[in-house]
Amino acid sequence: MAKPATTVTPNTWEFLRDPMITPTGFREYDARWKYPDEINLPGITALGLGLGTQMHRHGIDPVIAVGNDYRDYALSIKNALMLGLMQAGVHVKDIGPALSPMAYFSQFHLDAPAVAMVTASHNPNGWTGVKMGFDRPLTHGPDEMSELRDIVLTGAGEARAGGSYEFVLGVRDAYLNDLTRSFKMTRKLKVVCASGNGTAAAFAPELLRRIGVEVVESHSTLDYTFPNYNPNPEAMEMLHDMAASVKASGADLALGFDGDGDRCGVVDDEGEEIFADKVGVIMARDLSKLHPNATFVADVKSTGLFASDPELRANGVTADYWKTGHSHMKRRVKELGALAGFEKSGHYFLAEPVGRGYDCGMRVAVELCKLMDRNPEMNMSDLRRALPRTWATPTMSPYCADTEKYDTLARIVAKLTAMADNGDLIAGRTIKEVVTVNGVRLILDNGAWGLVRASSNTPNLVVVCESPQSDEEMRAIFADLDAVIRTEDSVGDYDQTF
Repeated sequence: MAKPATTVTPNTWEFLRDPMITPTGFREYDARWKYPDEINLPGITALGLGLGTQMHRHGIDPVIAVGNDYRDYALSIKNALMLGLMQAGVHVKDIGPALSPMAYFSQFHLDAPAVAMVTASHNPNGWTGVKMGFDRPLTHGPDEMSELRDIVLTGAGEARAGGSYEFVLGVRDAYLNDLTRSFKMTRKLKVVCASGNGTAAAFAPELLRRIGVEVVESHSTLDYTFPNYNPNPEAMEMLHDMAASVKASGADLALGFDGDGDRCGVVDDEGEEIFADKVGVIMARDLSKLHPNATFVADVKSTGLFASDPELRANGVTADYWKTGHSHMKRRVKELGALAGFEKSGHYFLAEPVGRGYDCGMRVAVELCKLMDRNPEMNMSDLRRALPRTWATPTMSPYCADTEKYDTLARIVAKLTAMADNGDLIAGRTIKEVVTVNGVRLILDNGAWGLVRASSNTPNLVVVCESPQSDEEMRAIFADLDAVIRTEDSVGDYDQTF
């Protein structure tokens, strides 16, 4: 394979012939580029050849399940990727349009040693990428992504004979059947089902109706222009729209899904948006009654309640805070034998006997409906109010270029660590602990905290703050962190505020 160029001018002979790949697209746990600015179709084919070569190097049976999300260019990307895989001597099982968790499921259903899902996830149109994995239910982490990057960018992909193609029907129905497992609601439940016109629109309304839920559809017509908002249940725009739908319809709750269906967001019956980490605590409370002494993994952006909540403690729960990112979290859940992992972004990893260990927004939706069925006297707002109260920011993402964000973060971590060492205060409080497993999380003497890390998916930093005391303290924590962040000229504006 020829060594890919980092830039090729569009509308040229070379652009249609030579692979072009921007190196920054190889991220911690998946690959993402702006298309066609940062990668062209020959570049995608080179990626497929590199992925197939990586399979051979690891001694993996050369069979892979491949799917694509609902974007106008997703099929072209997938076809180019499959061409490269077949060049590498891999047998491709094409499952057609899919959610990411449907692709992960297909590894089990088809007994495929590998998976590749073409998706831009929740990123806006103009982005593309691939989520991939070998050891189910795991996906590539930093080591595997680094190896794949080196294979592709150095032109080390090896063509082999034996590549072939097969289109596989029936995976969608098998996936939906696996999710329902003959469960039916015993209480009446009315749910707003919000998909932002993304891929989940082809799955979620039908899934919820199968289990006996009354569905209020919201933006459930497939439309890859995303005419209403970008499907991202962590964004306040989508959550506000879900809240308005609950109030207008009198629904018991709203469930919202991102562009590739691996995340789920929740709004309660009062129209209150519940951040996904708090939903995770609600689920952990319920699951720990059924499975005492369970271990739960939470990402470093998540609420401190996983460790401090009295009910979880009474149920013998062990809480483990780990690196943000679906690949990191899946690995940690498997490594610890945890029952589940929860991310503030809405990625939940429900392991056996609840789920299969990968992040699936559809599985979360079903399990939340089961939770409501097990608590027929409770509304979702009751479950929210039953939690110890904390005040938290949404996940905020100031711009920082991919080429600069990790160096910038390292300087911010050093400055904040020095403040802790010097006995400096944050929001008038002592810094009790500094956690640097993923960026820096400053934990204050009353359990309040603030986090700064680098986004693995986009050119941004990530900032989250939480206080168990007051909204004012939460805002003061943010102000003090932001003052340090603003010492870096490479950091731009926030994508959203609070």
